[in-house]
Amino acid sequence: MEPQLSHDVVDSVATVVVHHPAKRNAMTAAMWRALPPLLDTLAADPGVRALVLTGAGGTFCAGADISTLRKSPEEAQGLAVLAEEALAAFPKPTLAAIRGHCVGGGSQLAAACDLRFAEEGALFGVTPAKLGIVYPASSTRRLAGLVGPATTKYLLYSGELIDAERALRTGLVDELLPAGELGKRVAEFTRILASRSQLTQAAAKEFADGRADRDAYWAEQARGSGDTGEGVAAFLERRQPRFTWTTSG
Repeated sequence: MEPQLSHDVVDSVATVVVHHPAKRNAMTAAMWRALPPLLDTLAADPGVRALVLTGAGGTFCAGADISTLRKSPEEAQGLAVLAEEALAAFPKPTLAAIRGHCVGGGSQLAAACDLRFAEEGALFGVTPAKLGIVYPASSTRRLAGLVGPATTKYLLYSGELIDAERALRTGLVDELLPAGELGKRVAEFTRILASRSQLTQAAAKEFADGRADRDAYWAEQARGSGDTGEGVAAFLERRQPRFTWTTSG
């Protein structure tokens, strides 16, 4: 199979899969370019309420295809940052489902997701020091926001890989699953996400990511949405709520 990104939508959850098995799902320049418009399409789909990013086969993503770095390292890094920022800005909950290697550009993508679930045996690394590359400031800040300055420096200074257990302890991973359980848990959790209020999720995403200037906007959205009334009524009536607010307003 040619290197590519594939996607499908099942039960309101979009799954984007990185396919490049010959190189452990390393991202080519074409794949970096393809990700932002794909995310735009999925964000605009009212039937999508959550997104999962994963890799084909037994690995997540081993980074950028090194051949693209040889041709034009600055362009390759710029494409990776654009893809990372597009993923971070996706307006609905995002989850990286990680098996095997999550290294370099793979770690950039995983860090840009809201949550990261990993399978035992996964390996993580941020490896620009092995290539003499300056890791982007935005990517460094995002990583530090997850794992703190000390672990960020450990990863960036050394380029060493860490195991999934250490990734969990440092905050790089949110849940660690036994072998064979990752798919089941991701499906279960994303069903939960898809059933919750998009209003709550969208506001929480902005606030958690540092947007502190839109309290009035979100208060207005809450007043006009009907989600609060529906949520309270559903709780009192002991039924599942039917939330109607979407990220398109």
